[in-house]
Amino acid sequence: MGTVTIGVSIAVPEPHGSRLQQLRAGFGDAAAHGIPTHVTLLPPTEIGDAELPAVEAHLGEVAAAARPFPMRLSGTGTFRPLTPVVFVQVVEGGAACTWLQKRIRHASGPVARELQFPYHPHVTVAHGIEEAAMDRAFEELAGYEAEWPCTGFALYEQGADGVWRKLREFSFGSLAVPPQSGSVDRGSVSAH
Repeated sequence: MGTVTIGVSIAVPEPHGSRLQQLRAGFGDAAAHGIPTHVTLLPPTEIGDAELPAVEAHLGEVAAAARPFPMRLSGTGTFRPLTPVVFVQVVEGGAACTWLQKRIRHASGPVARELQFPYHPHVTVAHGIEEAAMDRAFEELAGYEAEWPCTGFALYEQGADGVWRKLREFSFGSLAVPPQSGSVDRGSVSAH
């Protein structure tokens, strides 16, 4: 019986995902091409490969209880000096992401776990690279904007080559997406 490393995230759709991935690579982040552009809901987590069906069933239940919500990215932030990360900020949809990640990691589920740092939804654009390149990423993407209707999330597995590959997508329980609502975070995920 082996183990697999999984993660759950909301993919940043095209054309935004590829653009941010190219920029990340351009800043010198060697991991850029192995990590699809995303907002993390469950960080890399090692499980027994026999646990995968239970994880998929759990994720299906979480997705079925959720509703689509507007996602909007705007500007940059950083976790420096605590961790060497520059990111694009989630300015709408953050509350919904927080609700989803709590449900995914819930103590009653198969991937219950504590986080190393408090949850903060974001899109990483530079990680573990030279300070000057981190500064450049922070400055060059300060005016970045993107928005889309978030209608689900996906389960990924990290291969032996370090590349993250999508295993399965999970759509939310309703097709109705609330309208974009400006800069206020109104993640409309329901617990029902």
